[in-house]
Amino acid sequence: MIPGLENQRATRVVDVAVALVAVAAACIGSVAIERVTATPVRALDVGGYALLVAGGLALAVRRRQPAAVLAAAIATGIAYDLLGYPGAFFTVPILLALYFAAAASLRSLAVSGAVTTFVLMLVAGVGHQMDAAGMLWLAGWLGLALVLGEGARGRRAYLEQAEQRAEEAERTREEEALRRAGEERMRIARDLHDVLAHRIAQINVQAGVAVHLRDKEPAKAGEAMVVVKQASKQALRELRATLGVLRQVDEAEPLTPAPGLERLHDLVADTAAGDLQVDVSVIGTPRALPAGVDLAAYRIVQESLTNVVRHARPCRVTVRIAYEADGLLVQVADDGAAPVRDGVTGRNADGRGGGHGIQGMRERATAVGGRLDAGHLPEGGFRVQARLPLEPGA
Repeated sequence: MIPGLENQRATRVVDVAVALVAVAAACIGSVAIERVTATPVRALDVGGYALLVAGGLALAVRRRQPAAVLAAAIATGIAYDLLGYPGAFFTVPILLALYFAAAASLRSLAVSGAVTTFVLMLVAGVGHQMDAAGMLWLAGWLGLALVLGEGARGRRAYLEQAEQRAEEAERTREEEALRRAGEERMRIARDLHDVLAHRIAQINVQAGVAVHLRDKEPAKAGEAMVVVKQASKQALRELRATLGVLRQVDEAEPLTPAPGLERLHDLVADTAAGDLQVDVSVIGTPRALPAGVDLAAYRIVQESLTNVVRHARPCRVTVRIAYEADGLLVQVADDGAAPVRDGVTGRNADGRGGGHGIQGMRERATAVGGRLDAGHLPEGGFRVQARLPLEPGA
């Protein structure tokens, strides 16, 4: 069954039950009062029961017609009293109608209904010599119905606000989870790009050397194939380490430490071969760097060397690491040029080969609060320069 229809049916059942309870309370109470009253003004007859039943049954449609229900309850109650029927239980439908109106946030309707009831009851009670106690009793019950209805309204509003806050908190948690997942995907994508691009470029170059020298200089061709084997082995190892992050089921740090500048010389040794000469200079006193900054610096050098291997051979590359007072300077410059195709070099003003290398390096630098510039040098060649803070996000 459709949930909405089930809720509507349950609501109608509750409304009918409330109306029947009101009818029963008004009738039973009035009969009891009649029996203990020595000389009632008028004995309870079919007309009296009809007024009690009409006023109570009107509550069955209180959600759709609250004003009409309140008017019907007041009219039947006042008529009951004016006709001189016994007891005060005819006010049960009136009090319930006032309560439900106040609870439904119909405050002006509820207050005006209470005032109207009190005034009409005073007028009707003149003939019955209503005393001060009766007036206080009436005012007290009317006020109690309004207060209870207002309390129910406030309670419902509080629960609705609490539910909204819980939903908002859940949405915030979901958005935060999506944001973190997106950042993690970007991080993994950058790592995969850095690892695979560097190693595959190295393998491609050395494989080309081996093919070129296999007949003329088989010894050097064999050396190139050894480099290809080592590079492919290292690529598989680094790929497994990167993909291992995807299999972690908790927020624990990866078991394999992330690479940093302490592995710079290994990186340069893997890259330098044949017609590519790489010089490394470290300026200042090396010191411990935050993990994020250390990794960003390493990946920037790695991606820059990869770009040189792919687009600028043969050339000379200078890697400069400067430990400054307020940060770390990473600079990779070459004096080569990308291969010329149709009179246009393979480099562009913002990177090499139209890939995502420069963009990825900028993202890494920005992620730790630094900046990265890349472009052609006036005298020829290309330079990547990044300034990274000593504290991530500083």
